[in-house]
Amino acid sequence: MYKGKSLTDPIDNAEDKWNLLPAFLKVKGLVKQHLDSFNYFVDVDLKKIIEANEKVLSDVDPEFYLKYLDIRVGYKSTASKDQIEVLLPPHECRLRDLTYSAPIYVDVEYTRGRKIIMHRDLEIGRIPVMLRSNKCVLSGRNEREMAYLNECPLDPGGYFIVNGTEKVILVQEQLSKNRIIVEADEKKQIVQASVTSSTHERKSKTYVVTKNEKIYLKHNSISEEIPIVIVLKAAGIISDLEIIQLVCGTDSVYQDLFSVNFEEATRLGIHSQKDALEYIGRKVKTIRRMNAPKLTILQEGIEAIATTVIAHITVDDLNFKEKALYIAMMTRRVIMAMHNPKLVDDRDYVGNKRLELAGQLMSLLFEDLFKKFNNDFKANLDKILKKPSRASEFDALLHINIHSNNITTGLNRAISTGNWSLKRFKMERAGVTHVLSRLSYISALGMMTRISSQFEKSRKVSGPRALQPSQFGMLCTSDTPEGEACGLVKNLALMTHITTDDEESPIRKLCYMLGTEDINIADSATLHTNGTFGVYLNGTLIGTTRYPTQFVQKFKKLRRTGKISCFVSIYTNVHHGAVHIAADGGRICRPLIIVENGKPKVRPEHLKKLRLGKWNFDDFLANGLVEYLDVNEENDSLIALQEEDVTITTTHLEIEVFTVLGAVAGLIPYPHHNQSPRNTYQCAMGKQAIGAIAYNQFRRIDTLLYLMCYPQQPMSCLIQVTILKMP
Repeated sequence: MYKGKSLTDPIDNAEDKWNLLPAFLKVKGLVKQHLDSFNYFVDVDLKKIIEANEKVLSDVDPEFYLKYLDIRVGYKSTASKDQIEVLLPPHECRLRDLTYSAPIYVDVEYTRGRKIIMHRDLEIGRIPVMLRSNKCVLSGRNEREMAYLNECPLDPGGYFIVNGTEKVILVQEQLSKNRIIVEADEKKQIVQASVTSSTHERKSKTYVVTKNEKIYLKHNSISEEIPIVIVLKAAGIISDLEIIQLVCGTDSVYQDLFSVNFEEATRLGIHSQKDALEYIGRKVKTIRRMNAPKLTILQEGIEAIATTVIAHITVDDLNFKEKALYIAMMTRRVIMAMHNPKLVDDRDYVGNKRLELAGQLMSLLFEDLFKKFNNDFKANLDKILKKPSRASEFDALLHINIHSNNITTGLNRAISTGNWSLKRFKMERAGVTHVLSRLSYISALGMMTRISSQFEKSRKVSGPRALQPSQFGMLCTSDTPEGEACGLVKNLALMTHITTDDEESPIRKLCYMLGTEDINIADSATLHTNGTFGVYLNGTLIGTTRYPTQFVQKFKKLRRTGKISCFVSIYTNVHHGAVHIAADGGRICRPLIIVENGKPKVRPEHLKKLRLGKWNFDDFLANGLVEYLDVNEENDSLIALQEEDVTITTTHLEIEVFTVLGAVAGLIPYPHHNQSPRNTYQCAMGKQAIGAIAYNQFRRIDTLLYLMCYPQQPMSCLIQVTILKMP
């Protein structure tokens, strides 16, 4: 029922666009972000981890090798993908205090004597399975089948069952990786640009900082700060003219601010790339393995520039051009902030944040455990191969099963205790998982959409706690706890989606096809001329364009026609002269109706197809009527709240205004008539409402839940229904 209409009434205008909301929830569900993330981990990420660590070699026998060919979760190579092998159905695991998990199978190729042997479906451990994911027995079941399995069809899933306890991996909020963040300290007059590099091999942080109005590069593995001109010379930019062109362009103000940096390099007598690399090589703190070969000072310098500083940009055949450009770009951002302090970045702005979900966190954990598993196997292998007196031929498979328990126990322990301690990544986090709150159905839903921040709760800072304008439509404006965690624990809004990683190489090729000049052939003199915009993919400069507006329009057109993933975002930053394309995971985005020439593209005939069941939400995306925008792209859009607000300059229209609230705050009747703290109090209390937690509540053994004889209908809904029925 809506505005007195029944479902059989004809749609006379696009006001009935609210029908898109139930269609979205039908396709996506309220915990789709958790399920998508876990599915991506088991289907894509696991294969990438196996590829990065595919071979195990022996130090004793050079002939021996073991190579991983493929990995699968939950089914053998002989079975089809929908024949999932789990130990027991989830409800039985709850009652019997067991872990709901599926086996991890690998295909291996290894040598036995002089023969090469292939072995399929070797089980290396078990992985906890997220309920309702594509590896779960409940995936795609109808109501009757759910009832047969003693499960509630309304249960959202998105959690794990470990030792009989329902555990949720809370969404973790992080600052963006591989992105330049510029900060300033007004009192000390320090400006710094930092970038946290994160790859499968290593994670490190690089700073470009000001000190006495000179600029230096700072990194943990280098004992002291290195003047920026020396770093740029080490990266292959020898000419002082080229350095000043790369950093300052033709802007005389920037040139004056930067020119003081040349003095130090001249004073130290560093003029060539070799001099600069040797200077850096002497400053490197080296911690090498016992049997690693000793490097010369020059090699130390080359390794520091190639692999340690800004580690996420790879260097092939000692071509440092891309890395030199990145360092020059960081320096330019520092110079810009020194000249105009308003050009610093806001750490609390939602566009500078990334959300880590269950999939990413489990990926880190599995990678750590898998590397440890291989190291243990190699150590065991070498120990046996050292003894030459063997009665029979050595078979590696007999020894690989000894350690197969490590992966299972490691994953189970992390999820049940909530402690993610990964030595290799220097990552120590506590409280990542929580027991799923089952006080009421809405409290379970509220917990699935909760975001926990990395800030200490005791710090009395107002910045991270404040309600940011960039949170509109992405994070719920009302749902946050009172007290010390106020504003630090947030909740997702009703229609938000969190992205997973998309492949970079096809997008890079597309940019070149749309007229972007490759950065490797670009001229440093024209890089910062008026009208030239840099094109950045996931924070890395890949090319330049003279026609940013046309480039962005063409790119968006391709996205709306389904040629590019609908979650790739593109936006222009005029201050930095940059077009940014983002295809990384962890960005928050939400769907909006596209408006062209002052008219919404969703017409009554489309909504009619939706109501008749001919279309679902994905059809609106595929036909270019609705698109996902992330926080940064929203800044370049003009979004109308209601259809009557649409003008010729409007670019998008909200699907429904109340979706700025989350699942819990959305239940408050007439929230716009309340004083704002009242809505916040109700969000906390609504989770303790007495009702039914699930259809199977009498078959469960919960220690704490509020249960009424029958859940009562809220009074305001009765009033609404009465008003609608009045003649």
